[in-house]
Amino acid sequence: MGGLLALSRRIDAVTAFIGRHVIWLILAAILISSINAVIRKAFDMSSNAWLELQWYLFGAVFMLAAAYTLQRNEHIRIDIISGRLSQNARNWIDLFGHMLMLLPFTALMIYESTPFVLSAIRSGEMSGSAGGLIIWPARAFILAGFFLLFLQGISELIKRIAIMRGLIADPHAGQGHHAPLE
Repeated sequence: MGGLLALSRRIDAVTAFIGRHVIWLILAAILISSINAVIRKAFDMSSNAWLELQWYLFGAVFMLAAAYTLQRNEHIRIDIISGRLSQNARNWIDLFGHMLMLLPFTALMIYESTPFVLSAIRSGEMSGSAGGLIIWPARAFILAGFFLLFLQGISELIKRIAIMRGLIADPHAGQGHHAPLE
């Protein structure tokens, strides 16, 4: 189990690094949006490329931060139900949820999106909008996001098994998932 925990730590380190740095893409999207708005209003000019770049950046943040969100235990759950369950029951739900839902879904998305990314790269596919951007970076972010989420799912599975065996402490023990609704 020691080797698997070491693998989990390496996956967690990569996920945390990407998660902490991808936030700068939000700033870039805001700056591009602001500059585009000023140019559009001041000079009555605009470009679809700037709008698409904003979408690409937002999509990259969303896809690349999904694994970090999972690592930090911030995904949405049905807290009204899970909050009433024992920690052991929540561990089993997480274990089976990762094994039966998260990992198969992310593997399927990787499998299905890989040909689309490769096809877009080979063909140099462009946006249908006038002045639009090439398509493959947006598709590559989808593939990369699901790949990172798959790896983080493996890491979470390893950690959950280790927690259930008493080999490591639960890093999220005692903290609620989200603030309760009033």
